[in-house]
Amino acid sequence: MATKMTRRGFLKTGAVGVAGLTVLPSNVLGGVVGKKAPSDKVNVAGVGVGGRGAQVLREMAADNANIVALCDVDHHYAMGTFNRYPDAKRFWDYRKMFDEMHKDIDAVMVATADHTHALVSSTAMTLGKHVYCEKPLTHSVYESRLLTKLAAHHKVATQMGNQGSSGDGVATVCDWIWNGEIGEITRVDTFTNRPIWPQGLPRPAAQPVPDTLNWDLFVGPAKMKPYNEILTPWNWRGWWDYGTGALGDMACHILHPVFKGLNLGYPTKVQGSSTPLLTECAPNAQMVKLVFPARDNMTKVGMPEVEVTWYDGGLTPPRPEGLPDGINLDNQGGAAIFYGTKDTLICGCYGRDPYLLSGRVPNAPQLARRVPGGDQGHAADFLRACKEPAATRVMTNSDFSMAGPFNEMVVMGVLAVRLQGLFKILDWDGENMRFTNIGPDEKLRIMIEDGFSITDGHPTFNKTYTEPFNALEFANELIKHNYREGWKLVDMPK
Repeated sequence: MATKMTRRGFLKTGAVGVAGLTVLPSNVLGGVVGKKAPSDKVNVAGVGVGGRGAQVLREMAADNANIVALCDVDHHYAMGTFNRYPDAKRFWDYRKMFDEMHKDIDAVMVATADHTHALVSSTAMTLGKHVYCEKPLTHSVYESRLLTKLAAHHKVATQMGNQGSSGDGVATVCDWIWNGEIGEITRVDTFTNRPIWPQGLPRPAAQPVPDTLNWDLFVGPAKMKPYNEILTPWNWRGWWDYGTGALGDMACHILHPVFKGLNLGYPTKVQGSSTPLLTECAPNAQMVKLVFPARDNMTKVGMPEVEVTWYDGGLTPPRPEGLPDGINLDNQGGAAIFYGTKDTLICGCYGRDPYLLSGRVPNAPQLARRVPGGDQGHAADFLRACKEPAATRVMTNSDFSMAGPFNEMVVMGVLAVRLQGLFKILDWDGENMRFTNIGPDEKLRIMIEDGFSITDGHPTFNKTYTEPFNALEFANELIKHNYREGWKLVDMPK
């Protein structure tokens, strides 16, 4: 593609003006599907390449992707990846990368902090690029809805980085549910052993910013606050401005077989509770309950209303009746327990090692799509989809058409935790992305810090709280963020 689109030109033109700019993989232009000739390589740009992004790029390179550009706000953290791909051009700012290399990029791998996933991914799709975005897909409900619609509008290949969605475990869980092996399911309990990073903390004191970190670009659309080494790299997961806590991190793995197997959509009710909730940081432990309405019945099983409950931070659900003593349900980071009218199904994180509590081993037909290599083939399956024409493309197992609505479920749990001070079950209008039972004059206040100290052996608390603020305005900002000046999402497609 010979067109060069500058960032200034892109912002001026907007989504409509560049809707037709699409990079076509070489096999669409006459190559042979399945061959590994250099002309069939997908040119991949990585944004956020120092942690999980480094591993995804290695997986893509192993499947013959051509890594052409690398972008990271922390060049010290990213140096190992920079050195691994010396021919890839390096950038600090993804916008400058698109400005300079738009014509050379087919697909973008996004593994930045949660709060910038939507910015990078939406820009890439609007420029006609295929997108692989790490989990959680976005930081907010609106951002998830936006990426879902953009992917459909621009007909690009997409994949969320919840690799278990490509694994045989998730496929087996779906097969058993869809074949009626468990019966109708009205309750699912899930949990994770996370967090394994700091949570439940007040905002740390300011420190000097290292020369190798562009703090302004890391903060991006969030409110500018001082740097501290505890905030990044990686530990940003526990801080509300940048991450979504243990729920956002692990629910995309553990809840995927729940969402897919039960054909879930938008919840109608949600409630959350936790250890002490602070303004800046996710709590040490949480519980969230979501209620989903009845869905259309499948051929062999009904889909009644179902309650899905999530636990983290060391909290676990009640042990299923009949489960032998001594069995640890935590399998690779967590588990899901499906209570059906015929049987109880238990699986680990990523849907691993599913089994029925009765001990029966179903001989169900294979109904869910399998990916070669299972979860190890997750990135390769994305590259496969990039090479296929949109009209005949086989969607990936975590295409944004599913990952977007699924991620709305995940970040809805975050909303419930942050709004728990309203002391109510929240009613949710998913279609219109709004709570229907938060009044315009309701107030909320949240703890800033607990002020814990010990004086003469006696524990004391000097808790400080925010001034009461408008709860509906706060909820609406969590649903659709007000970005910092200089940062803006593309428009929602009609």
